[in-house]
Amino acid sequence: MPLEQHSDPFEERLSAGLRDAAGCFETDRAALVTAGAVRGRRRLLLRRRAAVAGGAAGIALVGVGGALLLPAGDGGSREGRGDRSSVAAATHASASASAPASTTPVSGDALIRTLEKLLPDGRFSGAEARGTDEKPGPYAHVVFDDGKGAAAVGVSLGRVEPGSEEAKQVTECPGKAYAHYDACTTSRLADGSVAMVLQGYEYPDRRVDTKWWNAELVTPRGHHVSVSEWNAAAEKDAPVTRPQPPLSPAQLRKLAAATAWRDAIDTIPAEPDRPTADPTGAAPSVSEPVAAVPVAPTLKSLLPKGLTVLEDSGRDSGFGYVVADDGKGRSLVQVNVQGGMQDVAGELFGADAETLSDGTKVAVQQGPGEKGGAGVVMWTVDTLRTDGTRVVISAFNSGAQDTAATRKTPALSVGQLRAIALSPKWLL
Repeated sequence: MPLEQHSDPFEERLSAGLRDAAGCFETDRAALVTAGAVRGRRRLLLRRRAAVAGGAAGIALVGVGGALLLPAGDGGSREGRGDRSSVAAATHASASASAPASTTPVSGDALIRTLEKLLPDGRFSGAEARGTDEKPGPYAHVVFDDGKGAAAVGVSLGRVEPGSEEAKQVTECPGKAYAHYDACTTSRLADGSVAMVLQGYEYPDRRVDTKWWNAELVTPRGHHVSVSEWNAAAEKDAPVTRPQPPLSPAQLRKLAAATAWRDAIDTIPAEPDRPTADPTGAAPSVSEPVAAVPVAPTLKSLLPKGLTVLEDSGRDSGFGYVVADDGKGRSLVQVNVQGGMQDVAGELFGADAETLSDGTKVAVQQGPGEKGGAGVVMWTVDTLRTDGTRVVISAFNSGAQDTAATRKTPALSVGQLRAIALSPKWLL
């Protein structure tokens, strides 16, 4: 996006993302509970949102790349642009899975030319890019108008470790309890790459009608291509110009799969000592989650009889959730599991906290929800064991925190929440 559109786009995007993911991170207990989601599944969605549009903000998505499905010249040759070089020209040859990676960096201008060539006929403006040898990582962004309205389109490139949990999660459709969208599909391509296409909104609470459609493509070699488009000339603070973004879901997937992006990723300098800090700049949780405890499966095993699980967060550790229904309406239940928290016990648990015979601290809070859902209440049981393991469970009387209440109270009582949080199943 053009630099002049935002005084500080990083701060605006980060603030909005944190609000969407977990509510404002403050020192009160309820905010600390929900902020744990930032390092859970929502971290990936926030990363996607920040990365592709993050040119002016200096944010790059580090992930896995795509495979070629787009035939040469398909949708790319246009009068007046035949002499413009592409990433393929910049890298001199298309790299196969077994070929050595090129060491010649691809410039930001070459990435822009490639993006324009791969898009359908139209007019372009507002081009921005960062080359493959620039920090924090390569991207290209243009404003594209096919005659039906200007639309922002962006591509971000990077790598993830093949076969890693991050590589898997980046192409998983997020749960609707935390990411509201119209449609999301994940498919495996002929070369083994996995592609996710999500049709969502810039603001999950739909306070404006800006649509955000996103494709994430991961190859077996560890390339990552992320493509995003909007139905406005900028992802934020720009009027909607058209009913839908310009590319269909199939076109969006095809754009992400172009081999030119994979070739460019091959020229990104290796970073063997790349830090594991969240590239979105999102505030980390106060500790690392206890690894190896799959939260949602453990939570499901502890639910009382009579509850039907309608949705869950998969096998992630650290943070997880289920949406359950006992026949009286949907109820979101989320759990944070953290380790090494003994040093902040005084900040989390006041003098009124209960201390069990084994030294475990327990605190209960019942109050209104934090994300604007009409009539939503939040019941929380926070526990801290002497070894520093913290288990926090919250239940809501709605299937999502930002939608209206579906029932009078959560599906679990405070006593049931307490029993779940104190279960030895959370300990390794």
